[in-house]
Amino acid sequence: MKTIKVLVVDDSAFMRKWISDFLSEHPRLEVVGTARNGQEALDKIALLRPDVVTLDVEMPVMNGLETLRRIMHKQPLPVVMVSSTTREGAENTITAMQYGAVDFVAKPSGTISLDLYKVKDELIRKVLHASEANVRALAAHRPALAARRPPAQTAHSQKTVVAIGTSTGGPRALETVLAQLTPDFAAPVVIVQHMPKGFTKSLADRLNALAAITIKEAEDGELLRNGTAYIAPGGVHLIVREEGGALKARFDESPPRAGHRPAVDVLFESLAAIRRCRKIAVIMTGMGSDGTAGVKKLKESGNTKAIAEARETAVIFGMPRAAIEAGVVDVIVPLDSIAAAIVQLIGE
Repeated sequence: MKTIKVLVVDDSAFMRKWISDFLSEHPRLEVVGTARNGQEALDKIALLRPDVVTLDVEMPVMNGLETLRRIMHKQPLPVVMVSSTTREGAENTITAMQYGAVDFVAKPSGTISLDLYKVKDELIRKVLHASEANVRALAAHRPALAARRPPAQTAHSQKTVVAIGTSTGGPRALETVLAQLTPDFAAPVVIVQHMPKGFTKSLADRLNALAAITIKEAEDGELLRNGTAYIAPGGVHLIVREEGGALKARFDESPPRAGHRPAVDVLFESLAAIRRCRKIAVIMTGMGSDGTAGVKKLKESGNTKAIAEARETAVIFGMPRAAIEAGVVDVIVPLDSIAAAIVQLIGE
């Protein structure tokens, strides 16, 4: 199999060595160089032509966000961010996802993490996955935002619920879809984005600032309102229950499903148990097959339509492809057309 060339960028010599050593243990990964800051990284990208870059967020001379912006503008490459779990680190990481980073790995204990070995396997896995990313999709132009208007619906009037599942490449995909929805959108939206605890609140806040509908991190027990999108918090499963004639978000701390908590399958399966509303399931970019089993359950329960992101726009086609190959998808459209497809299905 083809060797994957990696450039490691971090201002800490200790971190550069550890990341390089960890990646080099995998037979398919070759660390072709390291860089201490963003400017040096840009120079070495031009010289070494790596397949994937691991990029620290906080660096002197040129920080990770500016470096990423220039990479995606000049010579788009799959980039995996290596970030801290502080609030500022989480916000910067979400910004990096919007700029075009494929994925991120959180340092366990700050800028210089002596326990980096805890995320060694995750780091290797995400670099391998990044090498398969659709770089053209990463660099694609995003649509204009919808105009923000006061919501027109109440918590008790919904007849449809929209559920979205995504993973690698998901933050930018979510921005594209949610930015095209107007506040009078006639359904609540529940979302599972594979992401660890501490990052989903920053994701929700950033998307809320960019979109016209309300977007928030879900809270246990809250009513689901039309024109609002609810993102599952990292570390718990998000499920939906019908209580007193209304739909409510509930948290489930059962074990991870196929390594994921929150898992798309768990959310979709909870919706399959609700008979009195229509369901629209959407599966977008991501590695693996999370969501396919859940869509099967939804289709068996009836009154469900499923949308999958088309190959040409998916950063990683794994999750949409699994659902398509399982024969449970009704509509296959590129990312820019998913919002329109949802609105059309709600209107039918």
